[in-house]
Amino acid sequence: MTEMELKYGCNPNQKPARVFCDGGLPFTVLNGKPGYINLLDALNSWQLVQELKAATGLPAAASFKHVSPAGAAVAVPLSEILQKTYFVEGVELSPVATAYIRARGADRMSSYGDFVALSDECDAQTASFLKREVSDGIIAPSYSDEALEILKSKRKGTYLVIQMNKDYKPAPLEQKQVFGITFEQQRNNIQLTEECLTEIPTVNKKIPVSAKRDLLIALITLKYTQSNSVCYAKDGQAIGIGAGQQSRVHCTRLAGNKADIWYLRQCPKVMNLPFKEDVRRPDRDNAIDVYVGEESADLLTDGNWEHLFTTKPEPLTHEEKQTWLATQTGVSLGSDAFFPFGDNIERAHKSGVCFIAQAGGSIRDDHVIATCDKYNIAMAMTHIRLFHH
Repeated sequence: MTEMELKYGCNPNQKPARVFCDGGLPFTVLNGKPGYINLLDALNSWQLVQELKAATGLPAAASFKHVSPAGAAVAVPLSEILQKTYFVEGVELSPVATAYIRARGADRMSSYGDFVALSDECDAQTASFLKREVSDGIIAPSYSDEALEILKSKRKGTYLVIQMNKDYKPAPLEQKQVFGITFEQQRNNIQLTEECLTEIPTVNKKIPVSAKRDLLIALITLKYTQSNSVCYAKDGQAIGIGAGQQSRVHCTRLAGNKADIWYLRQCPKVMNLPFKEDVRRPDRDNAIDVYVGEESADLLTDGNWEHLFTTKPEPLTHEEKQTWLATQTGVSLGSDAFFPFGDNIERAHKSGVCFIAQAGGSIRDDHVIATCDKYNIAMAMTHIRLFHH
């Protein structure tokens, strides 16, 4: 058995802290010193990107915060609009960089200070993008020499860089302790493939190939998201993740609100905000989040806007938001358990959801199906629950 001492546990007062594994730890720390939460994020996100790669055949990336993903994506090329939205306009991106740019771009507010996971080798381009972001660490199967040197220079040389043994296979049983009591269960080894999307009880039974890919991305993301959880996905990436809510409709609303912000960022009025050149990335991201939200008046008051913009922006009105959001379509939605009521579908429809995958098994399945039929949504019943705690 090998072990590694950690800085501390979940909180600084929780010392000592360590990790250990029979047969040896399956990762190597190439730079920095990991903390307890760092490794929880690293090991959960690693599993997520490996499953995304297996399901889609594309390089995958995840942006993790507090043991849930803020974003997850595969290497689908960016449209011109998304290139501008993600501030990589005119840049020729490698596949792994594309996946990370998508993952980080889903919810930049939540990704602030993230832990990064890559399914494939970290190249110099991805490391260069990562160097300018606020991030705590990265896990990948390997690093190019140039990428490693770039990452080692981040955070005054303390940035956490972990190399994972991609051949590692954990034991089939897993354990954890709570209040001195040991819990043991079979690892959740279920494979999510297109086969789980074949039972479609709705009138609309057409789920195109791109939507099947996005539904699998949503479901695999949910497999490593603290429950209850709901995930909206489009164009090869998660666009809104609602995690850890006690009520499922609150998950659907939270994730839907994030998906709406993702889409509002693509509105021409938002994309053309006149930011000063010296505005820091986190300040810019926060300003955009406030501008498209309900408290934009605070941002645009005299004495505030001057710190960020060259000229005072016009407000994005409620009517303008609704008009733009009404153009959103083709969104896929996954849920880690059944929808108990049709109100979840009503909320999902408002964010352009056309395809759904959920476990099924509610006594109100008929109402949920009828609500999908009301909006011509195609819904697959997976019969797979994906709780994660």
